[in-house]
Amino acid sequence: MGIVIALAAGSAAALLWFAVAAGGPHLEESPSKGLVLGVWNVLYNTDAPAWRNIVAAVALALLLAAGIALLERRITNRSRRSANPQQAPLAPRIVMADTRKVFGGPVTVTVLIPAHNEEASLPATIASLLTQSHRPERIIVVADNCTDNTVALARQAGVEVMESVGNTKKKAGALNQALKRLLPGQGDNDVVMVMDADTSLDDGFLAAAVARFTDDRALMAVGGLFYGEEGHGVLGQFQRNEYIRYGREIRRRRGRVFVLTGTASMFRPRALRTIAEQRGESLPGNTGDVYDTVALTEDNELTIALKSLGALMISPAQCTVVTELMPSWRTLWSQRLRWQRGALENIGAYGVTTQTVRYWAQQLGIGYGVIALSAYFLLILLMVFSLDAWIWFPFWLGLGALFTAERVVTVWKGGWRARLLALTLFPELFFDMFLNIIYVKGIIDIALGRTANWKHLTHEAAPNSVKADA
Repeated sequence: MGIVIALAAGSAAALLWFAVAAGGPHLEESPSKGLVLGVWNVLYNTDAPAWRNIVAAVALALLLAAGIALLERRITNRSRRSANPQQAPLAPRIVMADTRKVFGGPVTVTVLIPAHNEEASLPATIASLLTQSHRPERIIVVADNCTDNTVALARQAGVEVMESVGNTKKKAGALNQALKRLLPGQGDNDVVMVMDADTSLDDGFLAAAVARFTDDRALMAVGGLFYGEEGHGVLGQFQRNEYIRYGREIRRRRGRVFVLTGTASMFRPRALRTIAEQRGESLPGNTGDVYDTVALTEDNELTIALKSLGALMISPAQCTVVTELMPSWRTLWSQRLRWQRGALENIGAYGVTTQTVRYWAQQLGIGYGVIALSAYFLLILLMVFSLDAWIWFPFWLGLGALFTAERVVTVWKGGWRARLLALTLFPELFFDMFLNIIYVKGIIDIALGRTANWKHLTHEAAPNSVKADA
């Protein structure tokens, strides 16, 4: 799979290279001299691509974007209208028919918080739940092989605790154990929420989500929009800008989900039970498990599983959470490598289907972007070392200004720090290059069959943490 993606992206870049090279050199006039602000002598060149080439490039980009959007919309509509319980048992048409004239009771919320040595962040997570305008009916901390004060802190906060037994399958294994105990007693409207122990809900999250589930009985899942915590210097701002842009994109898509984030997502029991039943048949994994314990990114895999079963899901703009940021480049590398490998392995496990086409296209697009950005930096270096004097091209400067404006506008809600970082442009481009290297590392690891590692970030304990009972 890694080789296929690398070859496809490389072939696309090579075709473009040959197409451009076939046109010959574009420089038709010698650089001219100019004086800027009366003090700065510059060399500039007014050459630009032919208008027909510019129009063709814009038209091709719009055509590709429109084609992907129309394809995604058609796939979604077909899934929603499906009446085949074998192919799409969670399709809205089927769910609505099954629940017509049946009242499942008021929507209740049971929260599962998987936690492995989370004594530093767990109290804030629980507090954000207890202060919600719509409080959950139950809060259960799923303690997995904890050796710190996680269990004691949870009990001190007055919430339930389920401790995993003999679990070797990390977060997914612990959640599977908890769900096997919980799901048999859940009704159709007893919604289950899974949220990370390092996440805090904004007030109004649960109220907005419960309203959605109450108004639409075909809705199977609600995901949260996340943004980064404060702190961690420039590295933290890079991540906050990234999350702001992702949230903006989801809002522009009117909540249509890419991934039901593990930070905080809510599910109807019917959806989770159906996934467990389909594991080993139409879905990867072991029968009876809600989460695939082989997947590195269980939230992404669960999203694809729900989409494959025809489920309707959404990430409303009102459902926002604050999540942790990686404090160092090393921990960021480990996190993103796991995300990237997990995303690639998930689509590899499902193959090319109508529900995974967009994910494949997204990975190919990232691969092409890696080549494009690398070539951009390489050509800049070649220009610096090849020319005695810098030559300015007004046309490309104009495009650069438009690109910079887009970067600033898309993080505007993040405040002046976010805007300033986006305005400087190149630091964010170097951050993107860092993520591109991680992407390439993931591709290479998959292609060579290297074993992936799941690394847990250990938080520093709060000074006033209670000690576990002897």
